[in-house]
Amino acid sequence: MSAVCPSPHHEDDVVLLGHGAGGRLTAELLDTLVLPALEGQGGPLEDAALLPGHPDLVVSTDSFVVSPLFFPGGDIGSLAVNGTVNDLAMRGARPVALSVALVVEEGLPLAELRAVVESMGKAAREAGVPVVTGDTKVVGRGAADRVFVTTTGVGQRRLGLRPSAALARPGDAVLLSGPIGLHGTTVLSTREGLGFEGDIASDSRPLHELVASLAPLGAQVHTLRDPTRGGLAAALNEIARDSRASVEIDEDAVPVPRAVAAACDLLGLDPLVVANEGCLVAFVAPEAADAALAALRSRPEGRDAVRIGEVSADGPAGRVVLRTLVGARRVVDLPIGELLPRIC
Repeated sequence: MSAVCPSPHHEDDVVLLGHGAGGRLTAELLDTLVLPALEGQGGPLEDAALLPGHPDLVVSTDSFVVSPLFFPGGDIGSLAVNGTVNDLAMRGARPVALSVALVVEEGLPLAELRAVVESMGKAAREAGVPVVTGDTKVVGRGAADRVFVTTTGVGQRRLGLRPSAALARPGDAVLLSGPIGLHGTTVLSTREGLGFEGDIASDSRPLHELVASLAPLGAQVHTLRDPTRGGLAAALNEIARDSRASVEIDEDAVPVPRAVAAACDLLGLDPLVVANEGCLVAFVAPEAADAALAALRSRPEGRDAVRIGEVSADGPAGRVVLRTLVGARRVVDLPIGELLPRIC
């Protein structure tokens, strides 16, 4: 008689915080539960989707559950607008219109709700995108955490820009528009009273004008992604997976602010997995790398843009490798659990 290991039972499986972290558990939840149930189309999971029958229009939706609501450099209102504007921009689109839905917990001071909504309006005006529709619901005490915000955006793609997570190619230069880790460490430090928020602030800001600076390069811009949940590690792994590419980056080229590095050292975090809300990763044809860097640096939000690596022609498909300061190589994988809960 052969010994067969029985299949594990999962009747008591439940949703974990890690399922919303943007890493491996999120990917498993989408692949095994959400997408099959919704009969989602195959292909890469982009920051924004093309509208069927309208190839120049894109749509994106996102929910924001930040704790605390207010933090150095932003708040849940401006973050909700900037986050959706940026998701549209990562498909090469300028924002055309937004919708906003609020879920408000009973007992929230009206002054706080007013501050959130006024910040949202200010961010929308600065981005040049109108809020055209929305909804408000109030739930009982304890049924939510103060206020949750969902924003949906519609955008129109810019002439010549057609970036996709599936278009990275061997030889591509990997560019980063600015330092990493600011948003996640700021929110965490503010929530937990760690004291680092005096030295750093969230990088939350709209990136559609930064993307517009790349428009003259057209099809030479292959891929754009803003490394939010799961940080730079998640963004690079998603691109490597969808493009079946081998991505290599240099540790000494990735800009990590000193305060972010200190906070990560204290908390045992890798800056590569910490969320960002105001920088982007661009994969561009090698002959366009210098022009792309110059274009990014021409904008205030891209003045610190750097080249951090390239797509290898002979590495294993779907893998991201970090060349360390000591000359070694280590695999950069998707984050597994929820390292920084409630940061976006």
